Amino acid sequence: MRNVSATRRQFLLQASAASAILAQKPRNTRPNVLLITSTDLSAWMLGIYGNQEFHTPNIDRLARGGVRFTNAYACAPADSPSRATLFTGRTPFQHGVQESLSPQAAAPPSLGREPLLSDLLAAQGYHCGFAGAWGLGGDQNPQHKFDSWCATLGAGYRNPRLSVNGQTAEESGYLPDVITRKANEFLDAQRPGQPFFLTVSYPNPAAPYDGHPQKYYDLYAGSKFDAAGWDRPSAAAATGKEYLANPVASIRKCAAGVTALDDQIPALIAKLTGRGLRDDTLVILTSTNGNLLGRHGLWGDGRASEPVNMYDEVVKVPLIWNWPGRTPVEAMRPELVSLYDVVPSVCEAASVSAPAANLCGRSMLPLATGRPLPKKEPWRTSLYGMFRNTFMARDTRYKLVYRDDGKGACELFDLRGDMREKLNQYSNPQFVTVRDRLVADLSNWRAKYAR
Repeated sequence: MRNVSATRRQFLLQASAASAILAQKPRNTRPNVLLITSTDLSAWMLGIYGNQEFHTPNIDRLARGGVRFTNAYACAPADSPSRATLFTGRTPFQHGVQESLSPQAAAPPSLGREPLLSDLLAAQGYHCGFAGAWGLGGDQNPQHKFDSWCATLGAGYRNPRLSVNGQTAEESGYLPDVITRKANEFLDAQRPGQPFFLTVSYPNPAAPYDGHPQKYYDLYAGSKFDAAGWDRPSAAAATGKEYLANPVASIRKCAAGVTALDDQIPALIAKLTGRGLRDDTLVILTSTNGNLLGRHGLWGDGRASEPVNMYDEVVKVPLIWNWPGRTPVEAMRPELVSLYDVVPSVCEAASVSAPAANLCGRSMLPLATGRPLPKKEPWRTSLYGMFRNTFMARDTRYKLVYRDDGKGACELFDLRGDMREKLNQYSNPQFVTVRDRLVADLSNWRAKYAR
């Protein structure tokens, strides 16, 4: 009871502090938005989310200066489908991106018909820029009202090939440094009073794991990762088997990429500050998907196993909001939120109408700013995801993984006592009521948001 009371007092203090801040500073209805994304970065890999083996001091500092969502989920456990949901607020059923897309792939026609967040903001006068890994096909050409475009065209972290406003360019050096430099060139062109939307999309810490500066490998040379929780290789492993042969050595390389990503954050924040833009900029940091790093005997995202998986390691992602004077500091929100909530959230923050499309998400701006929700509109208690033949329903305690409309290998986990999802309760008679309720809820969600 003491812990519950303390948590409640902390929440009330945060809400009061946020209200006081908002009262002191008039609300800017047209904030700048800096969206920082990564790939294969699970929430569990960051220090602010409890990891004591990976070094992420800059992301941790960004989180402490704002709000950290502790139960944020991707809608799909793979980069491109999840990224499309992040930008559209729509499910993979709706936006049509069902698999990961290479830079050389054509953009799906269905995605071309969807308004992305950049389209919505540009229509209201925002200057929109993109720098980094696009991952949605057609990477060579600027898309969706991004009037400043720098997209990576190949794999690897050294000497990248880029599309800069539709022209191919070769750059020397380390890819994340190049992405940050291009992002900062965009910021140099901005002026106070002219709102912008900038997405900075890093590939870190996704494979390949070679090519990072040596200092990051040296940082982890003696790390044993005793708490990483990796298991013996699973018979279900479909990809990443080469990393499972020596998981500690592989985790060291991945951790190097995580810290290399972390080291990019100060340059972006410093540029905002130097340009006098920081106070009017909402910074959001997230990842399109996570990585198992040997947990469950698997390496990679949802495609690491056959059949595909929906373990928390691949769908539970970091989500941090930092907006000076608007978001309370040192704040945590435990509500279940999804990347499909980002579009309506940013739209509300920018006083822009969300698309009239059939969105399943909801604005989390009240949660991020500590405002109370209407009594008749409490926050949801469940969320959903999908990839190929596999669907997920997650409530505040249980997770259902439903394959082939129930004909495949299905799973049910009681996350209260089994956070690592080791014990499948799907066929346990004691959980049949929970199972059938989640199956029905999932069926309703699929029917409602299939188009």
